[in-house]
Amino acid sequence: MIIDCAHYKDGRRRGMEPVPLEEAAARRAEGGFVWLGLFEPGEEELAQVRRLFGLHELAVQDALTSHRRPKIASYQEDLQLVILRTAHYDDAGEQVDFGEISVFFAPTFVITVRRGRASETRKARRLLEQRPDLLAVGISAVLWAILDEVVDDYAPVVAGLERDVDEIEATVFSGAVAPTERIYSLRGEATGFYRAVHPLVAIVDTVERTTADPKLRPYFRDVYNRLLFVDEEVAEQRDLLRTVLEANIAVISVEQTRISVRQNSTIQQLTVLATIFLPLTFLTGFFGQNFGWLVDHVASFAAFFIYGIGGLAVALALLFSWLRHRMPNDDFYAIGPATGPGNARGAS
Repeated sequence: MIIDCAHYKDGRRRGMEPVPLEEAAARRAEGGFVWLGLFEPGEEELAQVRRLFGLHELAVQDALTSHRRPKIASYQEDLQLVILRTAHYDDAGEQVDFGEISVFFAPTFVITVRRGRASETRKARRLLEQRPDLLAVGISAVLWAILDEVVDDYAPVVAGLERDVDEIEATVFSGAVAPTERIYSLRGEATGFYRAVHPLVAIVDTVERTTADPKLRPYFRDVYNRLLFVDEEVAEQRDLLRTVLEANIAVISVEQTRISVRQNSTIQQLTVLATIFLPLTFLTGFFGQNFGWLVDHVASFAAFFIYGIGGLAVALALLFSWLRHRMPNDDFYAIGPATGPGNARGAS
């Protein structure tokens, strides 16, 4: 879809209405340059543009292909293609939405092809139309305005990632456990954003050094400096997320160890209680049987105390002696109500 198509000469736009494609291609012979803006064009539309403006078929195929990194390529002596990755941060989903701008530029025309949630080149066009001194320079000024707009839109992405990273960092280093999948997801978004930003640093530096008009070099240098700052910030965020992930794993490990200690203490107490009640259950079951000898010989309170309570006491004494010699002192004295990691003996 054609967003705008205009002919520029001597720093001015020739006519306020969009120019038809055939007429725009013919106007190139009048001097100046034509700026054609397309949004998600189809193959047939791009084929028509290629025929009218003489684009290389490989350059058109490159514009139709999605890229993970920005690039700059020369397909003809006077035709270059710059592919930029645009970005927008979704705070609710904590993800970076990427778009793409392919910029074909030759001495007599500039063609921009936008795909996805990309930065709008309309703002860059309005900026240049208000600066005829820069617009008179030619196609290099258009490339600067587009780069300036794309890099400006990187700043909110850096700020959005930083807010979420700071929130996770505060959670982890306070001793609480953060969702590991959230950290992984944010690191993936930061890595994808880094791939969009880092290669562009070399591209902008190359464009600045090869710009023919010295008037534009300070503007390209300004874009380069801001882009370098974004690149450093994203690299720091990636490193910080890796550190936070390692710290979060350590916090999870400590929490699991704490839970394991409590579970082991509970199991140990239950085991001791079961061991204690095992002989007691046997003895009470034995004396609860109604066979002749037992009925005849346990008729008084003294006999009941000797055979019943005495048998239980002897069993407990033997069990106590066995546990005392079989268990280490610290573990033996740690048996009792679980008081958690703060128990001086239980935690040793």
